[in-house]
Amino acid sequence: MAIYRFRLSFDDYDEVIREIDIKSTQTFEDLHKALHRSTGYTAEKSSSFYVSSDHWIKGDEIAYLPTQKKTDRGVALMEKSKLSSFIEDPHQKFYYIYNFDRPYEFHVELIKIILQTDPSIEYPVLFKSIGEAPKIFDANNFPVEAVATSPASNDFDFLNEMDFVPEDTEEIEAMDGRGITTSSKNEDADDEESDTDDYNGDEDYHEDEYDSKEDY
Repeated sequence: MAIYRFRLSFDDYDEVIREIDIKSTQTFEDLHKALHRSTGYTAEKSSSFYVSSDHWIKGDEIAYLPTQKKTDRGVALMEKSKLSSFIEDPHQKFYYIYNFDRPYEFHVELIKIILQTDPSIEYPVLFKSIGEAPKIFDANNFPVEAVATSPASNDFDFLNEMDFVPEDTEEIEAMDGRGITTSSKNEDADDEESDTDDYNGDEDYHEDEYDSKEDY
C-alpha cells in the first residue's frame, strides 16, 4: 500500500501551505477532513475536489455535502471515492473549493509517493505546516471562531481566550465597539445600583404605609 504526500496551498495565500501524508486507499473525505484539522476550519461545509490539468483547469468533480442538483446529476462523493481511483499522474493535481457559501480555493498537488507505510503512524497525518490559515469572516465581516482543538470548558475566560493585552489600544477599541469594555461594565453596574435604589425606595414606601395604618 502506497502513501501519497499532497501539498495543499491557498489560491490567494501562497505562503500558507499544508503537506499531508495519506494512504492511497483512503478517501477524498479523509483528505478533506485532515486538511481542516490543520486549518482549524469546520469540515462540515459543502466542498469539492476537481481533477485538474497542469494549468489548474477543472475536470471531474468529487463532492462533499453536494446540492440536490449535483446529487441528481450523479456527482462522485468524497466518502465513496478512493484517492487511488483518481490518480493518473505521479504529479496529479486537484483544484479544491472549500465552503461554496463563502469559498476558499486551494491548489492540491501530489508531490511524493512513498511505497511503505509506517505502522507507528495513524494516517492521514500532517507532514508539514507553513503559515497560518486566514480567518473566515461571516456575512457581517466578523471573524468566525475556528473549531476548538481541545475539550471545551464550561467556564469561558474572555480575557484569556482573546489573549488580551491591556496596552493594546487597538484591541481595547475593538472591544469597546462591541460593548464589552470595563467602562461598559461600569455602566451596567450603575444601572444595577439604580435599580437597587428604586427597590429600596419601594421598601421605604411600604414601611411608611404600614406605619400610617398602625397610626390609624
